[in-house]
Amino acid sequence: MKRFIALAAIVLIGTTLAAYQAPAQPAIVGTADKLEVVKLKDNFFVITSSSTTPRETFSGGKVSVLVTDTGVTLVDTKLANWGQALLDKLKTITPKPVTMIINTHTHGDHTGNDDKFGKVEIIAHENTKANMAKMPVFQGEKTQFLPSKTFTDKLTIGKGASQIDLHYFGRAHTNGDAVIVFPALRIVAMGDMFAWKDGPRCDTANGGSCVDYPKTVAAAVASLKNIDTVIPGHSPMMKVSDVQEYARFLADLVSSAQASKKAGKSVDDAFAAFSVAKYPGYKTDNVAAAFQIIYDETK
Repeated sequence: MKRFIALAAIVLIGTTLAAYQAPAQPAIVGTADKLEVVKLKDNFFVITSSSTTPRETFSGGKVSVLVTDTGVTLVDTKLANWGQALLDKLKTITPKPVTMIINTHTHGDHTGNDDKFGKVEIIAHENTKANMAKMPVFQGEKTQFLPSKTFTDKLTIGKGASQIDLHYFGRAHTNGDAVIVFPALRIVAMGDMFAWKDGPRCDTANGGSCVDYPKTVAAAVASLKNIDTVIPGHSPMMKVSDVQEYARFLADLVSSAQASKKAGKSVDDAFAAFSVAKYPGYKTDNVAAAFQIIYDETK
């Protein structure tokens, strides 16, 4: 059983990382009819996908769309094979051009179409830029589509109704996860730092940490004042209370894994003993892989 779960964790991590850094020309090409638009404010929309299964309808992470007087700001840009679909869907929202892209982190299902809007300003955390620079899709002439502006802890763009605050709280899904706050609209986009109600996927190859994850999310939660809507990376819209619950879940997961390791238990036994009963609606699809990473991180 131990070998089975360990192998499953390795396969899951390997498959996940392959999906994050998808090939430049994926076999499946998405279409706009498979994308949905959720209107949150008169000038703010979210482009999502109808589902994560079947594979044909998985378009990558959510795209936040802020429409301003001068143009459109996007947060993330989906998988590369959904580029034309994204462009077509944007036309149903506004005829204005995209003038800025903010990437929440490096993965290909969030940065896949950064090159589809011409030479616009692209902003990300400094670690995310470094991670993106290692990706094959940003080599050669494509280096021009790496972020042109970066930040370390906080960056504020614009003012008034168009103000955007970018925050960095530490390692989680990667070492460059950005939390994007639209204070006037009372909205926050969290990317894959808060992707779903399940165990975290910790991309250690890009600096992620399952052990640091709960502290990072807790720090993010503490900063979220006067927020009505949370946009997760791959789930329906949520509330700040959901992020607070997620921080508690992560803390329980890490403490449980570390206690099991200290007691000499195998990863299999630690996973088998972990329960999400007090977290209604939570899954354990990613918990085994997270436990393995926590074991590896804990010395």
